[in-house]
Amino acid sequence: MSSFFGSLVTAMITPFNSKLEIDYQKVEELVDLLLRKGSDSLVVAGTTGESPVLSEKEKLTLFKVVSNASGGKVKVLAGAGSNNTQATLEFCQKAEKTGIDGLMLVAPYYNKPPQEGLYRHFSTIARSVSLPIMLYNIPGRTGVNLQVETTLRLAEIDNIVAIKEASGDLEQITAICDGAPDGFDVYSGDDSMTLPVLSAGGCGVVSIASHLAGLEIKQMIDDFFNGDIKKAVRMHQKLMPFFKALFITTNPIPLKAALNLSGMNVGEPRLPLIPLPEKMSKTLKEVLDRYTFN
Repeated sequence: MSSFFGSLVTAMITPFNSKLEIDYQKVEELVDLLLRKGSDSLVVAGTTGESPVLSEKEKLTLFKVVSNASGGKVKVLAGAGSNNTQATLEFCQKAEKTGIDGLMLVAPYYNKPPQEGLYRHFSTIARSVSLPIMLYNIPGRTGVNLQVETTLRLAEIDNIVAIKEASGDLEQITAICDGAPDGFDVYSGDDSMTLPVLSAGGCGVVSIASHLAGLEIKQMIDDFFNGDIKKAVRMHQKLMPFFKALFITTNPIPLKAALNLSGMNVGEPRLPLIPLPEKMSKTLKEVLDRYTFN
């Protein structure tokens, strides 16, 4: 099947140096790694990229650096959403000028807008930019759920082309897949839900585990769509302990630790996130030691 952003989208971490400044050389190395790991698209400065603690200047620079480093081999999406509609609109217009290929817009958080407010928020932004947009529904972080009916209304807008669904509600995800117009793609927002979401009609995953297990996840997705369901299930089962280990505490704390343990030094997270505690680090290493990723 053909999807605008491909089947494997990686939500990139943001590497920091020892002073917790963005390490742009490491950013370029990470882009190269993710290309080799099978990513079709990259999300920059999203949740996993620690967007709340990045300045606007840092984000815009990141968009340019990743776009240049990717060399057009993958699509680059800017994490550009916030809970301020006008500020988001203005930032998206700036992001458009950096060479990115699309925007990811998270549902407004903290305000708890009603569904009509969510619709007007996203539709106002979409009609003010030309880039394709992936919606991002993650009620566990935002405090508001983008309901099926609202998502399907938004899917009728030409440049709203996809949603990252991290509600964990397979019934809701199935209903979106069933009701969405042609050309609107539904992605799992959780690595552990990838195979169930594919079975419900989804097209792929916005993954964090793909930093290490990208080729394995890509193979699982390909096997599913090629009809080798048993093989896809076996890979899903094999990777599940790894997926769970990456969420032993708040993302991206364990992911950064996993990359550091694997030899890709990406630094620690910025406050208010903290380095992975020693006990959790030991548990994570025990899980990682069970795997040999391609």
